[in-house]
Amino acid sequence: MVKQQRSPGTSLPARQTPRRSPVRRRVLIAVAAVCAALGGLLTLVTLLPQEPRPAPRPPVPGPRAQALTAVTAGVPASLSELAALIADRESRLRTRPGDGRAWAVLGAAYVEQGRRTADAAYFPRADQALRASLRELPRGNAEALGGLAALANERRDFPAARGWGEAALKLAPKRWSTYPPLIDAYTGLGDYKAARKALDKLLKLHTGPAVMARAAAVYRDRGWREDAAAQLADAAAGAQGPAERAAWLERAGELAWERGDREDALRHFEAAVRIDPDQRAAQAGQGRVLAALGRTSEALNAYQVALAKQPCPEYALELGELYESLGLAQAARVQYDTLRVRVAKDETGGVDDELLLGRFEADHGDARDAVRRLRDEWRRQPGIEVADALGWALHRAGQDAEALRFAGITTDRAHGGGMRVALYVFHQGMIEWSAERNAERGAGRSGAARRHLREALQINPYFSPLRVPLAREALAALGEPPDVAVPGGDGQEGPDSHDGQDTRDAKVTQDAKPAVRGPVRRPVRGR
Repeated sequence: MVKQQRSPGTSLPARQTPRRSPVRRRVLIAVAAVCAALGGLLTLVTLLPQEPRPAPRPPVPGPRAQALTAVTAGVPASLSELAALIADRESRLRTRPGDGRAWAVLGAAYVEQGRRTADAAYFPRADQALRASLRELPRGNAEALGGLAALANERRDFPAARGWGEAALKLAPKRWSTYPPLIDAYTGLGDYKAARKALDKLLKLHTGPAVMARAAAVYRDRGWREDAAAQLADAAAGAQGPAERAAWLERAGELAWERGDREDALRHFEAAVRIDPDQRAAQAGQGRVLAALGRTSEALNAYQVALAKQPCPEYALELGELYESLGLAQAARVQYDTLRVRVAKDETGGVDDELLLGRFEADHGDARDAVRRLRDEWRRQPGIEVADALGWALHRAGQDAEALRFAGITTDRAHGGGMRVALYVFHQGMIEWSAERNAERGAGRSGAARRHLREALQINPYFSPLRVPLAREALAALGEPPDVAVPGGDGQEGPDSHDGQDTRDAKVTQDAKPAVRGPVRRPVRGR
């Protein structure tokens, strides 16, 4: 290739500057203007006051943490959450056996697991864990003492529950979760005045769903059904987890059932099972209501599922009586045998089923044996349930005179009998009718018997598939009261139409009611 030679004296040509087109120039000017505008806008935004950014939501606690929160506050927890918590504490204690707090949590979790599954085998393990906690932390260990009180309540050992609960209260009088087990213990012992005082103190210390549910139980025992229902509705609305909400809905269903409202009760029971499929008490409640609605096949299925997952002897008794009301005696006997097996297993876990056995023997077995069992139970823990069961057992054993005394306790406000329970009133009416028939000269109790039997059917016309027909037969035999003129003028009732113990006509003064935070609702009398 031959290079071109440049002649001497010649210079390079001047560099040509490319000319920009008018279109390109306009585009560049527009871009510059936009950038300037954006820069100004950003500067303005930075100078303006900024809205505070919402704080990030805290992470949802896992099953173990949820169960820990629940059991330490005495709140129902789900079975899966309990299993996670128990596994965690067992693992921790294998490497740190001196952790007294972990032992207390494990013991409380065992108590809740035994309650939820109706497996009394958890209760000895709970007892060992809670006592281990006391060994490691012998001073100031209100958590372990409260756990032992809750355990004693589940075993129906109310004197022991009171002792442990009062010891925990002495250590930590401001610890609100100490009060609910103590209230249960006082109620089981028939000390309703102490239960109300404990509730008053609890309401001053804490609010929340668990406290509302506890208040509902006390109000129910006093006959304040409207207040009890309102408290349970609020508790269910404010519950922190599905298991807790389902538990309060189940209790609301029980309250509706007691007043004979089948549809409302079923609605609550179905909602509880839908939220927590392990809520077997609500499933048994469904069986009870479905039977009252005439949906017998569904009722039997609900009971069978509840018993399969939570073999509670109480459910076996209810299912057996439903079979018996249907004329299926063999199927009923199977359930009664199941009851005896479950009671024997409960006994190995330290559970006192004497009240249940006494009720069962009075109606389906040896009435004299029932009297013996229930007398001992009354001496230990004289609650309203025991008074009713003992009065009925005495009647079944042919001792109506003494039976009347115990039957009267269940409806006597002085003994805490403010709640009108259809079964209790039925028992009282039947005992009065029996005393009238067996008296040589007539006991003058036909009016009282008629009144109590009618009241039982008024409170809940479906309270028992076996006993409702008996109440109707007794009323038919008693007939209508004689038309007797009453001194004192027209419109007054005769002696067969009024009962001094009828709490439906008793005035409840507002100052006798415990202090409640929030709006005060007037109690509903009777139903």
